[in-house]
Amino acid sequence: MVLVGRIARAHGLRGHVVVTPETDFIQERFAAGATLWTRSAAGDEALAIASSRVQGGRPVIGFEGVDTIEAVERLVGQELRVPQEMLAPLDANTYYQHELVGCVVETLGGDRIGEVAAVQGGAGASLLVVNGARGEILVPLALDICVGVDVQAKRIRVQPPEGLLELNQTVDGRQQ
Repeated sequence: MVLVGRIARAHGLRGHVVVTPETDFIQERFAAGATLWTRSAAGDEALAIASSRVQGGRPVIGFEGVDTIEAVERLVGQELRVPQEMLAPLDANTYYQHELVGCVVETLGGDRIGEVAAVQGGAGASLLVVNGARGEILVPLALDICVGVDVQAKRIRVQPPEGLLELNQTVDGRQQ
C-alpha cells in the first residue's frame, strides 16, 4: 500500500474531511467513486469516496456511510493509501517518492553518501534527504546531479557540484 494523503481534519458537520495530499494526481486519486484504505490497530479499512472537491489546493472529501462529524473524528490523522498496482506509470526520469526512499546514494567514484530517508518538495524542485555518516545531506533531484537512478536496485549515483555535499551537511541536527 502506498501513501497518497493524510486526513488533516474534519470539515463541516456532514462527515467531510480535509486531506493533505501526498500525490501529484489529486483529481484522479480523490475522485468520487475511488476507494482509499486506512490502516489502524483494527486492520485495513476500505473507504469509498462519495463526494470530492478541491479547496485551497487540498481535497475535501466525503466517504460513503460516513455522514457526521462524530463519524469522521476517528479518521483524523490517519494515512490514506492505495495498492501499489493502482499507481499510474510515470514518464522516464520521474519517480514516486516511495521508490526513492531507502535508495543508497553514492558518487560516481563509488563513495557512499548515505541512504534516502525522505523526499522534500514537489515536481521540478525535489530534494533527496540523505542520512549519511556525518548527518543529513540535501541533494537536489536533478538530472545533472542524480545521473543514475535505479529504483529496482535501490541505488542512486550522483555527480554533485563541488561543495554541495559539504554545504548542507549536518551533525546532530546542526548545520556545519
